Amino acid sequence: MIRILSGFGGLALVVLAGAGIFLWDPLPANPPPAILAATADGYDAEILRDEYGVPHIRGKRDRDASFGLAYAHAEDDFETIQEVVAVTRGRLARYRGKAAAPAASLVSLLGVWETIDARYDSDVPDDVKALADAYSAGLNLYASEHPDETWAGLAPFTPQDIIAGFLFKTPFFYGLDETLTGLFSDDYTQAIALAPQGDDKAFLMAPKPLSERGSNAFAVSPTRSGDGVTRLIINSHQPLTGPVAWYEAQIASDEGLDITGGIFPGTPVILHGFNHDIGWANTVSAQDLSDTYVLTRNPDNKDQYLLDGAWQDFEKSTATLHVKLWGPFALKVKRPVLRSAHGPVIEAPTGTYAIRYAGMGEIRQLEQYYRLNKSTGLDSFLSAMSLNALPSINYIFADKDGNVGFIHNAQYPARDDAWDWSGDLPGDRSDLIWDGYRDWADVPKLINPASGFVFNANNTPYSATDGPDNLAPDDFPQSMGLQTNQTNRALRIMELTDGTGTMDRDRLLSIKFDTAYAEGSEAQQVVDAVLAHDWSDEPDLAEAAAFLAEWDFDMDIQSRHAALGGLTTLRQITARFTHEPPPTPETAFREAVSWLNTHHGRIDPEWGEVNKLARGNQTWPISGGPDTLRAVYPASIRDDGELHMNAGDTWIALVEWDSDGNQTARVIHPFGSATLDPNSPHYADQAELFATENWRKAHLDWLQIAESATRRYHPGADAD
Repeated sequence: MIRILSGFGGLALVVLAGAGIFLWDPLPANPPPAILAATADGYDAEILRDEYGVPHIRGKRDRDASFGLAYAHAEDDFETIQEVVAVTRGRLARYRGKAAAPAASLVSLLGVWETIDARYDSDVPDDVKALADAYSAGLNLYASEHPDETWAGLAPFTPQDIIAGFLFKTPFFYGLDETLTGLFSDDYTQAIALAPQGDDKAFLMAPKPLSERGSNAFAVSPTRSGDGVTRLIINSHQPLTGPVAWYEAQIASDEGLDITGGIFPGTPVILHGFNHDIGWANTVSAQDLSDTYVLTRNPDNKDQYLLDGAWQDFEKSTATLHVKLWGPFALKVKRPVLRSAHGPVIEAPTGTYAIRYAGMGEIRQLEQYYRLNKSTGLDSFLSAMSLNALPSINYIFADKDGNVGFIHNAQYPARDDAWDWSGDLPGDRSDLIWDGYRDWADVPKLINPASGFVFNANNTPYSATDGPDNLAPDDFPQSMGLQTNQTNRALRIMELTDGTGTMDRDRLLSIKFDTAYAEGSEAQQVVDAVLAHDWSDEPDLAEAAAFLAEWDFDMDIQSRHAALGGLTTLRQITARFTHEPPPTPETAFREAVSWLNTHHGRIDPEWGEVNKLARGNQTWPISGGPDTLRAVYPASIRDDGELHMNAGDTWIALVEWDSDGNQTARVIHPFGSATLDPNSPHYADQAELFATENWRKAHLDWLQIAESATRRYHPGADAD
């Protein structure tokens, strides 16, 4: 979450400005271990660790499995789980200092805990409460056994922490953070939408830029696979570590739960993965799901705003932030929190705004994920999706019966179709304050297209298959704000498919691990600009430009052109998530030539000499680059002549069902199950497989898992 909110520099200054007092503020002690451990009474889970340390968790009840999942994940990454809880409580600044102040402020701004207090008891079903309670009990048990690892004052963990985590995080995946970051910019320009004229429809909304939120997903039906096999590839692009990094687990119970997949720290069920009957992959979408209203404040009373010709009082509360300084000393800052009829209010350098957004006040996210976990086919999957509790996220799914499909999922605001919702809206009109969302029936879906192939690479939903039956823009009102963009990855998929050719395993994997930039891609545009420049007065650069002109836009590990091409295009491609203005193509090219000569003594080292997967003190050459289908994003341009991957391809799965419904699966993680322990044999035991584009077999049969387990234990018991 710190990564997600790292761009809120302006907000940090706002939060810390004004009155604050220094105080002696020692963190309280956690409850005694016996009290923490007591919350685990009544739960029983067995954890089996396989040869790669991946946890397989069984319980009699679903809640027992959730309890065991929390404990197993805490064994491997308790630090990050605690960070997630601290963020959600608005307390991270007390532990991490001023860099975390924006997150603390946003918890108050978005009314996370007010929503929990108002709706947890009434709107969270009992079986979902039971999952959250069990998960928090698993964390408390681990904390009781490891008091030295437990942050002071953070325990006990509660089920409300778990539900609040979903409430807080999920809107950021469609770009709410970018909306807020823009408002806090000193040069934000208000662009008030115009009222509709006559029968005019809303303007076509420009797509929002996608940040690091990337992913690929593919599904192939037996009619297209050539061998009667249904295939699904799960390939989300996330940071390698941190609050939104994938952790692999399998959870099962005697109540019908049995699913393998990826989770983020703090989640009691699988977020995307596969059970025996169905699987799904998620990719981030970037629909326009938030609206900004420009408020007019009363010049005689700043506590009022204009609405329908009358002054209305803001709802007011106070957020108290404790920001760590050193040791037990903290800065105590009190900030007013305002709300209007539209939603949360932001006092920004350029004016006063209110925001209304998908997911506002929504606390049913865990419920929907839980129902998805227990889906047994297309109908039950769609039924779970119809809860429509998740603010966004695309779904690619497949099942054992050969069904495949794409859902451009979101809580689409019930807006007036006549208005242009892409600009700021006048805040003095209540008729522009939308209430609720469009029906599930309106959500764009493409189920079992004739082509037998669906995909998404964070691109427009109008390109979801390579066949003739794509969704059409005319079928959806422009007020829904559907994406219109194409990523390089989407362009490349369409270059590599033809709508009819057999899509067997080898061909599907060749697409997934493709390392090239497409015709017309951003990379090509940058290179074209470099080659159009007159380098005749600089012979060395002219020679380098001639070499660059030979690049085939492939980021293969053995390419001797990829280093120069990749470094020239890198910052242009990544600017949308680094939020740093990219250099001109000419400057980027100069710097690439200089860097390569400085660190490698040549401009043509093999890409594998430069591009690395790093874990601890080990590195492995890796193909791919930013926005290629083999997605590899470096943390920075290092001073040692290497780029080290810190995001992109992470947990990947290939799931297959044959014509009889028999299932096999192959999976891979970028390093291993032991997230934080460099002394563990599972700290980097999958890294070489991942770098060389190989797989390990997923264990699905519980008898085989039990026979081959390297460790078996029950949390809270001594037996091993």
